[in-house]
Amino acid sequence: MPTVAHIVEHIVKERPLLQEAIIEDIVNYASVAENIKPDIERMLEKKVKISAIVMALRRTAEKIRSKAPRAKFDYNSEIFMKTNVCDIGVLKSPSFFSKLSKIYSIVDYEKGDSLNIIQGNYEVSIIANEKFADRIEKTLEGEKIVRKDKGLVIVGLNFPKEYVDQPGVIATITRKLAWNGVNILEVISTFKELNFVVSKKDATKAYDALNELIDGK
Repeated sequence: MPTVAHIVEHIVKERPLLQEAIIEDIVNYASVAENIKPDIERMLEKKVKISAIVMALRRTAEKIRSKAPRAKFDYNSEIFMKTNVCDIGVLKSPSFFSKLSKIYSIVDYEKGDSLNIIQGNYEVSIIANEKFADRIEKTLEGEKIVRKDKGLVIVGLNFPKEYVDQPGVIATITRKLAWNGVNILEVISTFKELNFVVSKKDATKAYDALNELIDGK
């Protein structure tokens, strides 16, 4: 027979936003209890006290927080931002790979230019300085371009090598960005570097969110 605790746990698991609020510790348990009380009473077919629901919520919250990946960052982490970035998505094809070397030759790394190639199963994302967009497109002539965005920003985080083996690093960062309303367009990662491609309007929010992580907020 289901109990208040079982039903509360089920309801919370079905509501991702409520889970995020619990992890961030910004939940008003009494308000949530009032909100879900009718559902619980309908499922149990009897009246239930708010206090019992609140207690069940707090116990469920403890379970969620204990399992939620949370990486602790320190002041050795470094945040950086690169503006005026373009992102070109193209379908994979045999002819595409013959053009890849030409795309690499367009960028001058010694002058601080950047180029990132992300290969999926069927598509490839080419992320580079916006000033190279036209030349990259010309090189890709004959290929199927599925998406093209300009005016983007890369917000990145460098961290010590110890983080490589620490569970929850990426989950903690992406959760923080999502909670601050940042839409992540692309993710570029290496062992000690994690970069997010975002729109210009989200750049400041992303930078501030990563700063809060480093500050332990």
